[in-house]
Parts: sequence; structure tokens; C-alpha cells
Amino acid sequence: MGQTAIEGLRERVTYPGLPLAIYREVAAHLRQVLGIKATLIAQDCQQFDYNQSQIGALQVEYPTNLSDRDRQQVEAILAYYARVYSPYQRQPI
Repeated sequence: MGQTAIEGLRERVTYPGLPLAIYREVAAHLRQVLGIKATLIAQDCQQFDYNQSQIGALQVEYPTNLSDRDRQQVEAILAYYARVYSPYQRQPI
């Protein structure tokens, strides 16, 4: 599973092999946390591969005043999708 601490104000979250619809669902759930912005980033491969997701990652932006409660909510959302679908990777931007 990914790291448990938010590293910065923006990060890239990747769930390898996760389908477009589930990426959209993750983004929608994250956006329910006050101040969180989640943007889908398209896959950057040169040739279409049906077995890969159309999405390369989520870009998640956090407000500087994110409360501990909201931070825990974000972590719970990311962890839920990791348990159900696939482990995720996080990278500060």
C-alpha cells in the first residue's frame, strides 16, 4: 500500500491497472473532503492497450489548512480503494 502521510500540497496518486470508472469514483470521493481537488491525468502511452487504464494517475491538491480529521478521511478513501482494487503509489509534485 502507499504511504500514510500527505507529503505536500500536491501529489500524484497511481493505482496500476485501475479502470477509468473506478478512478472517477476515487476522484469523486476525494472531492467530498472539503478543499480537496482531484484531477484525472490521462495515460501517456504511445499505443492504446486495452489492458491498461485510460488514466495514468490522479493529481490530488490539498489546502494548506487541511484538518487532521479531513487528512484521515483522505487516507481512509485511498486505503479503501487499495484494499478493494490494487495498491497505490504516491509521489509529491
